[in-house]
Amino acid sequence: MSNYRQPEVIAEKYIRELILPSEPLSPLWNAENFIFHKKPKWNYIDNCMITALLMMYDKTGEKQLLDYAVRFIGTYVNEAGDIPTLSFADHNLDNINGGKNLLKLYKLTGERMYLSAAEKLVSGQLSQQPRLNCGNFWHKAIYPCQIWIDGIYMVLPFLAEYSLISGRSEMLEDVRMQLKNIRQLMRDPVTGLYHHGYDETRNMDWADKSTGLSRGLWLRSMGWMSAGLADLSEICSEEKLFSNMLAELLGALSCTALDDGMLLQLPVRPELAGNYPETSGTLLFAYSAMKSHRLGVCGEDMYRAGKKALETVCEKYITENGKGVPVLKNICLMAGLGAGRDGSAEYYLSEKIVENDAKGIAPFLMACMEL
Repeated sequence: MSNYRQPEVIAEKYIRELILPSEPLSPLWNAENFIFHKKPKWNYIDNCMITALLMMYDKTGEKQLLDYAVRFIGTYVNEAGDIPTLSFADHNLDNINGGKNLLKLYKLTGERMYLSAAEKLVSGQLSQQPRLNCGNFWHKAIYPCQIWIDGIYMVLPFLAEYSLISGRSEMLEDVRMQLKNIRQLMRDPVTGLYHHGYDETRNMDWADKSTGLSRGLWLRSMGWMSAGLADLSEICSEEKLFSNMLAELLGALSCTALDDGMLLQLPVRPELAGNYPETSGTLLFAYSAMKSHRLGVCGEDMYRAGKKALETVCEKYITENGKGVPVLKNICLMAGLGAGRDGSAEYYLSEKIVENDAKGIAPFLMACMEL
């Protein structure tokens, strides 16, 4: 592997050439903002990048990483702990993802504003989040009575950590309950993989009228799930439910890997024309696989699978743009259910493929830290 292909070299280039030069109101890694001309606001995508930076700060102690995270979050969170661009009424689970960064910054700096903001995520949204009859959170107000497995990463590690900080043990029990329901309702018994969505009402066009499940086994949704389970397994190392579900899912995902270690956008449909190796989901797998070994959840073989996936991404799917900036390719911009998105294989393969979006770069940096 050439020097440039080494993950740590690429990670350093991303930090110097793309991330630190980004202004918080117009980050260079948020492709959705550029493509759809969105106004800057608190969102899960940017917070994924800050999570990765804070992981790097833990490993390297480079103060400029912490300083940047403080400046970025401070652009969206005021000294009273308010987040003016966040609407609790949206009941959007994605918006809770940044709560992990609030708790981390509170631990690192002792600044009360971060804890206040985290408390407001709980009191302003999660305590009033609508729930399905089974007890799980709705994914968003606009997706009533639905579970999307992406939400595991967005909410449950924050909820578990907040439970430990606040001493509210019922929150950790809530995490357990929601995960048990997801395993019971959404796991495919044949492959061990998970369906992207579940509609309790069976009314959505994409929902099977018998099971309520979406058809698709979409890679990145399972990547978010595996990363969420890995983080939960670190936060609550004694919780066997978290580690057992992590090992089970990683084992199922690894069975779908190509010879070079990459995973496909639709992992169980390699015969489909247009199905492609997708980097963001592969990198979330790499992060989770290597972390599972560090935590003692999985063996050396899982570490090797994660390392192989990361190295293949570096070798085959990262180039340089001529200005010193790495370019990560084959990132699915977004995918969902509803509003014309029917959950079919054709739908998942039709979504836009982009470069250098945080949904790929952040998992790359996270995987590098585990390597």
